[in-house]
Amino acid sequence: MTEFHFIRPLWLIAFIGLVWVLWQVRRLRVSSSAWHRVIPSHLSSKLLSNTENNRPVSIIPAALIGSLLIIAMAGPTWQKLPQPVYDVERGSVLVMDMSFSMLSTDIKPNRLTMARYKAMDLVEKIDEGEIGLIAYAGDAFTISPLTADINNIRLLLPSLSPQIMPELGSNPYPALILAEQMLQNAGHIKGDIYWVTDGVTQDEIDDINDFVDNSDHRINILAVGTAEGAPITLANGELMKDRRGNIVIPKLTSRRLEAFSDNSGGVFTVISADDSDLARLSSLSALDAQKVLQSKQQNMGDQWQEFGPYLLLIALPLALAYFRKGILLTPVLMVSLLSSTFYSAPSSASLWDDLWQTKNQQGQQQFDNQDYQKAAQTFDDNQWRGSSYYRAGDYEKAVETFAKSDTVQANYNRANALAKLGELEQAIAAYEQVISADAEHQDALTNKAIVEQMLQQQQQEQQNQEQQDNQDQSQDQNQDQSQEQNQEQQQQDQNQQQQGSSDSSDSNQDQSQQDSSEQSDPEQSEQQQSEQQGDEDNNQDQSSDSDNGEQNKQQAEQDQSEQEQQAAAQQQNSEQQQQPEQQQQQQAALTDGEQQSQTEQQQKHEQLLRRVTDDPQLLLRNKMRLEYQKRRQNRSSIGVKEKW
Repeated sequence: MTEFHFIRPLWLIAFIGLVWVLWQVRRLRVSSSAWHRVIPSHLSSKLLSNTENNRPVSIIPAALIGSLLIIAMAGPTWQKLPQPVYDVERGSVLVMDMSFSMLSTDIKPNRLTMARYKAMDLVEKIDEGEIGLIAYAGDAFTISPLTADINNIRLLLPSLSPQIMPELGSNPYPALILAEQMLQNAGHIKGDIYWVTDGVTQDEIDDINDFVDNSDHRINILAVGTAEGAPITLANGELMKDRRGNIVIPKLTSRRLEAFSDNSGGVFTVISADDSDLARLSSLSALDAQKVLQSKQQNMGDQWQEFGPYLLLIALPLALAYFRKGILLTPVLMVSLLSSTFYSAPSSASLWDDLWQTKNQQGQQQFDNQDYQKAAQTFDDNQWRGSSYYRAGDYEKAVETFAKSDTVQANYNRANALAKLGELEQAIAAYEQVISADAEHQDALTNKAIVEQMLQQQQQEQQNQEQQDNQDQSQDQNQDQSQEQNQEQQQQDQNQQQQGSSDSSDSNQDQSQQDSSEQSDPEQSEQQQSEQQGDEDNNQDQSSDSDNGEQNKQQAEQDQSEQEQQAAAQQQNSEQQQQPEQQQQQQAALTDGEQQSQTEQQQKHEQLLRRVTDDPQLLLRNKMRLEYQKRRQNRSSIGVKEKW
């Protein structure tokens, strides 16, 4: 309550009029009947009618009601309303000289390296409003449109070099024209052009002077180099030479550049080892920002919350008390009024907003407060509604909303939403519609190149995944074939084992039959032995010895074959036991490999969405080449081109 005051204190003068009105009412009320002057008071009460209605009433309720009305109109307050933070609406364009003279080594390591470092520091110091980036050599190209994100500028600056420029040389005039168009298209009537260069030639002075005379933008110049100059070292280590074979030594022309900045109302400074050059460039922008903020505060004033309307809630029941027939309705009206105040706040607030603001104005206020979902439901305009859905992350509804309009801006926004959804092919088609309608739409050209690269990488990943699946399938087939071969080999070995065992049993049966036959005929052998003696006995002994040797030899061979079969069977059993373990290990390895490949694909996809490309230099070079080819077809060329 220490800040209690009245917003419109002149209304307090109305208390003088209120006192005069109450005095007049009191005087007229007392002398309302002329008979009171003639008839005594003890008789007038009996003789005159309606004396109760004509008797004077208290003016205290009227005075209270009038006081409340006057105080309410004066606007009592003691609390400020929360105010939105206003950004300084400034537009700045950074123009970088990418001619071969920037490779001169009079500043270590060279002019280009120092210029890029200074440019990144300068972007941080002028971190207000929107900043764009233009690079030029033989022609000028938009590297980044106007944006409030300085990280985008800082990301692109290290990629700039004379080697990526489609046309070599030095032609600053089209770069200044392009910077002016960029500021005008963004609605900046007066902006700042920060020009980082190492000088201009005599032939370029007339064009630049014409630009300065016809432009409302300031040119702030950071001169890079020294008056002595130094040779230009190329990428192969050689020194640049002119047509006559002389070594080129570019020198800084400070006077010409300083004249340009002075005529445009800007600042000129030469690059230095400390931050004094950047402080000089940013001092002018800081002063302008302070002036803009002061003017806004003076025009806007403080915003205080009024509490006067709450006094009307007290005055209204008191005013109803003057209606005698409705005096009993006063408590009912008071209760209904309070209940409507507390329980119908949302509907009354909505009705109040509809009375004083359109739907688009209400949606704009919600959009500024970052309540994008509510803003999307409030807007009547499809563009603003789609932008609200886009900011809220609901890209599907954003695409549907933007599709209701067939303008260049609607198609561009729809393409961005499709790219966010991952519909890269549809996004490219939408960008092509924008480019066909507006061939100079730099944002569409840039985003289209980015999405095309993302689509190419996505297709490459799909091809790699298909090749991996084919390899996995071939490995599975080879594994199945090897298992079938192992099973067939095992079956053959088992059959051989069974056949060998049957052969050994047959040989044993034959041997037993032979022994039994020899034992069944003892009498016959005795007769033969009795009839033949001498030589026959010797022959019989020799034959029996040979038969015993052959039997022993066969028995040894059978034992050896049985041992070999048993060893082979044991080896097969061990191999069969090892095969499931190997299969499990192979399957586990394949599962781990698949999980790892899926994780890598997710990481790659996230990286594609988070960053533009792994090689910004390649993207910038391709983008500028495409634009340069279109310009050559149109044969549009301005300014004076120098070789370095």
